[in-house]
Formats: sequence, C-alpha cells, structure tokens
Amino acid sequence: MSLSFLPNLLCILRILLVVPVASCILHERYPMVLLLFAAAAFTDGLDGFLAKGFNWTSDLGRVLDPLADKLLLVTVFVCLSIVGHAPWWLTGAVLLRDLVIFLGAVSFRAFIGRMHGRPTPQSKFNTFCQILFCLAAPAEAAYGWPAPWVLTALGALCLVTTCVSGLDYVLIYSRRAAVAVRGRRAAAGR
Repeated sequence: MSLSFLPNLLCILRILLVVPVASCILHERYPMVLLLFAAAAFTDGLDGFLAKGFNWTSDLGRVLDPLADKLLLVTVFVCLSIVGHAPWWLTGAVLLRDLVIFLGAVSFRAFIGRMHGRPTPQSKFNTFCQILFCLAAPAEAAYGWPAPWVLTALGALCLVTTCVSGLDYVLIYSRRAAVAVRGRRAAAGR
C-alpha cells in the first residue's frame, strides 16, 4: 500500500484547522491558539518533508499546500486584527501582497501561459516572519511574552518582508512576461 496520499491529507488537515484556530482567536483562547497553530505548522513541515523526501508530489499537492498556508496565515492575521492583537495596516499589507500575487498569477496564466514558479527565498523568509508574528501575538496576549517591543519589531519585520517579497514576485513575473512576449514577437516575425 502506498502512502503517497499523506502529504495531501496533511494539507487538508491544515485547512480544517483554520476554523478552530479562528474561533479560538476570536474567543481569546490563546493557549489553544498556540497549540493549534503549532500543530498546523508541524503538518506543513511534515507534508513538505514527505512530498520531497519520498517524491510523493502531486498536482493536487502543488495547489493544496500554498492554499492551506495562505488560508491559515490570512485568517490568523485578520482574526488577530479583529481582537486588537495585530495592526490592521500589517494585515492589509499581507492581504494586498497575496492579492497582487494571485491576480498576477491569473493574468500571467491568461495572457502568457502556464506558470512554473517556486517560492523565492524572499517569500520563504516572509512566510517565516509571518509565522513568528502569528505565534508571538497570541503568546504575548496569553503569557505577556514576548515583550510588546518585540512584537512591534516582528510586525515591522513582517511589513518589510511582505513588501520585499511582493515586489520580488512582481519583478520576476514581469521579466518572464516580457521575455515571453519578445519570444512571440520574434516567432511571428519569421
């Protein structure tokens, strides 16, 4: 029996954790938020390890994994802002980056063709910073740790990495689109 379905199952589990995480934030049950968010982060690492380590990748997994990550992080940011533990300007920046990337991907697909993208180092670092913030905010609310200035610094770091990562994607796919258009023009001119 093959266990190649496990990475996708872990992604689905992470998606299913979004609702309880959101509920716990909105009901200010922060120790449970930390536990559920840590479980979600663990499933993310485990599904990546299994998919890459055992070559259990799939087209479904390529969609589910980033979808699960984005659903969880965006939900946590929005809920933290609703209860006053994350500034709306930071949540807005996170949402705007993801919207720009999504609309850019849809436009690229519609006008240029299939995208062959992988997360950039800047994007991975941004996700890491967002996860740190999403863990630190409920920890500060529940236990008074880390100190408020650390949370502010993490928020600022998230803002910077969110902007840099978003701009990086825009530049990468703008260059790819320009190369593809030049290639089409050159081919049509023959």
